[in-house]
Amino acid sequence: MGPQACICRVRRFVCTFLPGMATAILVSSMVVGAADAQTTKPATITIYTSLQKELLAGYEAGFRKAHPNIQLAWVREATGILHARLVAEKENPRADVLFGVPVMNITAFDKLGMIEPYAPKDYEKLKPYFRDTEKPPHWTGMDMWVNVICFNTVEARKRNLPPPAQWSDLTKPEYKGQIALPSPAASQTGYLNISTWVQTMGEDAAWRFMDRLHENVSMYTNSSSTPCKLAATGEFVMGVSTDITAPGLKTKGAPIDIIIPQDKSPWEMEASALMKGTKQPEAAKAFLDWTVSRAANELYNRAMAIVAMPGMDNIPPNFPPNSEQMMAKTDITWSAANRDRLIAEWARRYDSKSEAKTR
Repeated sequence: MGPQACICRVRRFVCTFLPGMATAILVSSMVVGAADAQTTKPATITIYTSLQKELLAGYEAGFRKAHPNIQLAWVREATGILHARLVAEKENPRADVLFGVPVMNITAFDKLGMIEPYAPKDYEKLKPYFRDTEKPPHWTGMDMWVNVICFNTVEARKRNLPPPAQWSDLTKPEYKGQIALPSPAASQTGYLNISTWVQTMGEDAAWRFMDRLHENVSMYTNSSSTPCKLAATGEFVMGVSTDITAPGLKTKGAPIDIIIPQDKSPWEMEASALMKGTKQPEAAKAFLDWTVSRAANELYNRAMAIVAMPGMDNIPPNFPPNSEQMMAKTDITWSAANRDRLIAEWARRYDSKSEAKTR
């Protein structure tokens, strides 16, 4: 029976047995309800992310398996570019959800009043350090990653170059022109480098170190993965990237060693959050509920060794075995608060070697 036939049958019933105003109210409600049923369309949510683009299809397939009526529209940018875009859209937000965005950036957006607190279903089952201390939480952790040095062993042998053991080794004159780094203005990986060096070395010492390092850098890239890819192809001997990119390249046969410096390494947690002002709150919350599910964590664990749900023990091939123990002790809140200042100073000193912006 179609909606219109149903309405007519109900109208005949209530007119016979329910006189007056009650009849009008009931019939009116049925008409509106039927109209809504006919015009309901699948929801589409816009998700802003800085995850590697090759991961997105798998995450979308996993979510759509659980929620086939919710469409996903992805906006993927390097973290620095995504950060600037979100701030520019602050008064007219276009994103419904942040997914796979560094928690440091989400903290900064939260201070600008851009985040809507939300506790996803089963949030309390996650490891404690993947949960925000605020109640309800303003973000939900997904996974963690560590910066590494990709060192091309073939090219190094040609030039008789030894592998670096600590960050200060990158300033050795024999490495001149053989290093690629991610730009902190475009990439969160790049910003983590300078923030961590400032916090662990002291600000004056860190800028002196970066002055010397700059002499050896050939290029600052817009993407966090590009330096390792350049090292993998032999364009440069070394590239600083993450333990997300490096193991996959090595597994595919790239002649690289993956080095975590002895003096500890920058790290970051990727997280999700609900954007304030979303026009699809229920669909957005359904997505966030899915992000803490076992199915979602199993997908994270295919690429990441350290994920939010306990009991996930898949270690990707060639993943650095000691990465969790080699994370530098840093303050995420301090990093977020000093981000603009440090990036501006970095750009004043070193931006001349940055890769051209693509947009």
